[in-house]
Amino acid sequence: METQLRPTTGFTIWFTGMSGAGKSTLAQYIAKRLLTIGRRVEVLDGDEVRENLSKGLGFSKEDRDTNIKRIGFVAKLLTRNDTIAISAAISPYRDARDNVRKEVKRFVEVFVDCPLEKLMERDVKGLYKKALAGEIKNFTGIDDPYEPPTHAEVVVRSDTEKVEESANKIFQSLVDLKYIGPTEFGKLTGGQRPKKGGGKPAKAARNGKHEKLAKKAAERKAPKKLAARTTKAAKKSRR
Repeated sequence: METQLRPTTGFTIWFTGMSGAGKSTLAQYIAKRLLTIGRRVEVLDGDEVRENLSKGLGFSKEDRDTNIKRIGFVAKLLTRNDTIAISAAISPYRDARDNVRKEVKRFVEVFVDCPLEKLMERDVKGLYKKALAGEIKNFTGIDDPYEPPTHAEVVVRSDTEKVEESANKIFQSLVDLKYIGPTEFGKLTGGQRPKKGGGKPAKAARNGKHEKLAKKAAERKAPKKLAARTTKAAKKSRR
């Protein structure tokens, strides 16, 4: 007797972005909304994973890639078992994220973009300041690179968008990919209707926009340049 396989309802939403960009805030908001429509959801927060699944790993490229591979493996298991896995981790290296995409397949990459100056304003722990001073090594965006996505399904700007606005862009992408239906979209967004072909402009914007993002990432690699930008921003704020 043959067993008929049913389509999976699981998928992975992968938030990537620099420290303090707002990945965890968005991930928690999206998770709570999806739970209200009866979906099974698990959030894989980068800090929690480091404390449990990846305890003992450092911040070399090899260790970072191992950490992302572990998160990706868990996301894959959840996805194929009809659960929505939401990962919120810096995941700075493009090839590591793309490998997870290949493994999971039902994968939505969300780039949480935010200017360095804004990240430093939000940084209550002073991590960026310490990294610029050389007190913290291998800090993403300072002396370690961050490679922006080149084919993210969604790009959100946490410095200019409200959480709800960014979330609605993500929900629209889920409709475009047929991971959720129009009725679910309405429940998630308070009665709004999804845009027809809403994913097409975003897809077209990916290729052109991310060349600028890649250039910005290159600038972030050099602490001296970052320090100069920070000083300039500080002078402007005093005027």
